[in-house]
Amino acid sequence: MKRILNVVEYNKASLWIRLANNFIDLIILYIINYLFSSISNFLYQVTSIEFFYFYSNGNIFWQLFIGNFNYCLYYFLMENYTDGRSISKYITGTKVISTDGTKPTAKQIFYRSLSRLVPFDGLSFFGNNGWHDSWSQTRVVNIKNYESEIQAKREIEAIGAKEFV
Repeated sequence: MKRILNVVEYNKASLWIRLANNFIDLIILYIINYLFSSISNFLYQVTSIEFFYFYSNGNIFWQLFIGNFNYCLYYFLMENYTDGRSISKYITGTKVISTDGTKPTAKQIFYRSLSRLVPFDGLSFFGNNGWHDSWSQTRVVNIKNYESEIQAKREIEAIGAKEFV
């Protein structure tokens, strides 16, 4: 079990920032899904391959599967390959870190992405931490506040240390 640093807990993003992140990312996901559906319709008309038809015109179960797959893939790729940030996190100045203050592993990001599929995950934020944060041992922090507090702690620890010239 990882340690939970106080500096991480003190600099968690607020509930309103998290809500804004969710809203912005959902809009982006709707745009991505619309583009994929339009491309699939075009490819079906050109090639008559059934997969492209089902991508945008399949039954409700197929649409749920594709929607959830795209949802997980978006969050995994964005948070894993852009240093813990999705598009909304760039806009709001937040990022995902491990509870011990390190960069989250791919495994943590994968668990975090899958945990978002649990029904009512969004309501879990009315508690202390959301489920996808707790289960993956990650937190979303305000970058400026977090990094300035880390820098201040380093400067305090450096007081009295010998400097070599």
